[in-house]
Amino acid sequence: MAIAITESTYYIMLAVLRPNHGYGIIQKVDELTKGRVKLGPGTLYGAINTLVSKRWIKLYSEETDSRKKKEYLITDLGRQILSNEIRRLKELVKNGEKESGEDD
Repeated sequence: MAIAITESTYYIMLAVLRPNHGYGIIQKVDELTKGRVKLGPGTLYGAINTLVSKRWIKLYSEETDSRKKKEYLITDLGRQILSNEIRRLKELVKNGEKESGEDD
């Protein structure tokens, strides 16, 4: 059975398909949703901590200009969860379109 994830979690996981830092994640989510989903720092870092503890994403640090930059990256487990969620959402839309007659 697929695990349903929140919309914010879904977009955060999309934003870390490539290494990304906190502000970059906020920008990517804003870009993907055309500003509809706004992540504040508290929401973002709370979600990041949860996703790291579930091992869906991991801390990916790299040295740049002699300072450490915190970036996050989706894990293999996270990719599996994300893939399952995409399939679940496709089914949800397909069923909704079929039942409402909007499947033209």
